[in-house]
Amino acid sequence: MTAFLRTISFAFVATLLGILIATPASAAKIDDQFRAWLQNDLWPEAKAKGISKQTFDAAFDGIKPNLKLPDLVMPGEKPKTPQKQHQAEFGSPGAYFAEKTVRAVTSGGRAREATNARTLAAIEKRYGVPGEILLAIWGRETGFGAAKMPYDAFEVLGTKAFMSTKKDFFRTELLAALEIVQRGLAPVGAMKSSWAGALGQPQFMPTSFLKHAVDFDGDGRVDIWNSTPDVLASIANYLVHYGWVRGRGWGFEVTVPESVSCSLEGPDQGKKISEWAGMGIKRVGGKPFPPSELKAEGFLLMPAGRSGPAFIATPNFYVLKEYNTSDLYALFIGHGADRIAHGDQNFSGGWGPVGDLHRSDIAALQRALEAEGYDVGTSDGLPGFKTRRSIGKWQAKNGQAATCFPDAGLVATLK
Repeated sequence: MTAFLRTISFAFVATLLGILIATPASAAKIDDQFRAWLQNDLWPEAKAKGISKQTFDAAFDGIKPNLKLPDLVMPGEKPKTPQKQHQAEFGSPGAYFAEKTVRAVTSGGRAREATNARTLAAIEKRYGVPGEILLAIWGRETGFGAAKMPYDAFEVLGTKAFMSTKKDFFRTELLAALEIVQRGLAPVGAMKSSWAGALGQPQFMPTSFLKHAVDFDGDGRVDIWNSTPDVLASIANYLVHYGWVRGRGWGFEVTVPESVSCSLEGPDQGKKISEWAGMGIKRVGGKPFPPSELKAEGFLLMPAGRSGPAFIATPNFYVLKEYNTSDLYALFIGHGADRIAHGDQNFSGGWGPVGDLHRSDIAALQRALEAEGYDVGTSDGLPGFKTRRSIGKWQAKNGQAATCFPDAGLVATLK
């Protein structure tokens, strides 16, 4: 599975309301094209992978393309960067960390900590992942299993494999979903998903289910829909697969002096935490870095540039990011876990008024920076760390104070 959306929060569904759909006439034409694609293109590959015709037909019985899904490319059209951002993880940081949202996860996590204490302890002993991390992910993804998945996974994955901006990715996931049914791991009727095709309480994409889901309750089957032990252990197994380091946390909130450039951010610019401290970076609240961390590698993290809190992240932060490729998501999980373990205390730094630009405007800014030789990662309208630090470098080069975050003035200057 690529870095794109290994698992998706159910909370995004609400943002899809109001997306324009095709006219009935064109929709009927697309339905016909979809059925032809299923039989002439997808079925031969599915058959070669051991999927029976019975499984294939059952999966797509009555399925039509869902034209309300985001990031679709209508037949005959070229992909475009959408104006709006439908994924909350790449929107306004302040809105993403709204206290109501965070507290729902932290209070819910603490309420379930005692009930699941033995299971969490057994999972941490086996996998080395703290229980509060697992609870934070469980709470963020599906509200501890309370969120109902409204979509048919084969409708979502079929639509996106047929006509999305990432056809290859979703084709792989669609074939994996067929394999889940073929192997008897879940019936067709249980394959309910998010709008991105993610399954069950941990919101695993089908390939992640096949790779990482485990039977922890010992009943002989893997059940990420109904078994809390299976859900929590599967999340832990996933994180371990991507390199979770036993005994280390995710990171520390810090203050960054003006003498330290925000363009030093990123997982490819790590230093010993003692070196960061030597540059004047300090933990908030006057706490020293733990002695065990000083010789270990850490990374500068400034998700909103100079307009938000700053952090020294450990490699475990980037393991959390493998669950959902957003700095804000990984930070939410780390912060939520800290609050579950130690009580509700917010960041010391506040989020400035950032994150309200159109995605299409940020993409234009990225393309302009690329034209000047800067590495922004991908010109997708999402301000990741490569875009943020490239902005900082451009600002410094042009005599401006480095903020390391896109704003309307920059867009107007560079677009």
